[in-house]
Amino acid sequence: MPLRPLCRRDDIADPGARGFVFGEGLAREDVFLVRRGGLVRGYRNACPHQGAPLETFPDQFLTADGATIICSLHGARFRVEDGACIAGPCLGKSLVPILLIEMEGVFHWEVRDV
Repeated sequence: MPLRPLCRRDDIADPGARGFVFGEGLAREDVFLVRRGGLVRGYRNACPHQGAPLETFPDQFLTADGATIICSLHGARFRVEDGACIAGPCLGKSLVPILLIEMEGVFHWEVRDV
């Protein structure tokens, strides 16, 4: 499976997040990494409510207190740990996780066919 290098752990604030875009047009893939308390998780950048990207401004995926991931379009909130929606119109749904592999201090996305 192909690996796409993303960034180092220290490239993401704690708490914080960072988005990545690969390709364009129909081949475009948006993902993001989120870090809180040393935990790093990766998700596809698409709200399960309408499929829209979560952030309005680059890398702004977290609430002001850094406690949860938020969709800037309609305010849905998601747990950092597992991407589960805990408030908003997609309650009970989850963000789609991506498989992360940390090698030599760099996080890589292991791209798998969906």
